[in-house]
Amino acid sequence: MFLERTTFPAAAEAVAALVEFQLSRPEWRPSRPAVSDEAIGDRWRCRRSPSPGSGAWRYLSWARWIPAEIVRQAVREGVLREGPFGSMWAAHVQSDGSVVGWEQRGPEWRGFSTGGSKLLFRLGPSDASRLCVTEAAIDAMSLAALEGSREGTLYLSTGGGWSPATDAALCELAERPGLTLVAATDANSQGDIYAERLRALAEASGCDWQRLRPQADDWNEVLKAQEKERRERKMEKKMRPAACAPAASREASPDQGRPLTRPDARPASREGS
Repeated sequence: MFLERTTFPAAAEAVAALVEFQLSRPEWRPSRPAVSDEAIGDRWRCRRSPSPGSGAWRYLSWARWIPAEIVRQAVREGVLREGPFGSMWAAHVQSDGSVVGWEQRGPEWRGFSTGGSKLLFRLGPSDASRLCVTEAAIDAMSLAALEGSREGTLYLSTGGGWSPATDAALCELAERPGLTLVAATDANSQGDIYAERLRALAEASGCDWQRLRPQADDWNEVLKAQEKERRERKMEKKMRPAACAPAASREASPDQGRPLTRPDARPASREGS
């Protein structure tokens, strides 16, 4: 990787070829017993949607600095729920909108629904011509905020994984004519590996491909840095003293008029009286 400036999979293939070793990929198996989609859906429906002032709303708006309009959009589209202890749940859904699992994010921990399936978190129109793929629902919402929920864009999250179901769902979406697939994964080695997978998927599907790399490690860090800078500018503008006092403030007040005697104590002449 260091010598050739390449990704880990490509480097592994190159090293294996030197010793004539054929690499094999292990079959992916779920780590937990499968839970029925009906049971997953029931657990999801039992949780209420976030609302202003709720735990999940405060976490997204205060800790993650996601704008209220983006949170409202996610609530309208039915992909957010209140989790325990001030956390939020972000749904992974199938093309028909059914929930198969959810990302769990809170102030102190993160995880994925027990027995759920990682597929895709979706935010935006289902018939979008531009797909932005991130690694977390928080990043998908952050990128939507940074772009102002760009028209014709569907913001996606793989939930930090890449299961065969995720790959199949992306292939299905990429079959649309005139589609642009945007790899908006993290700015690190893992993000670059995912971006290469998306590039290969785009080439196989015949759609356009772009790499959108965050200036920080992920899109939420970019959003928080931008918002912090905006707030600091606003505070600086608010606290900045006036360049000079208004002319009226330099005039003497009516009860502090000019004395009627000169310095030599002689009476001063009055004019106009």
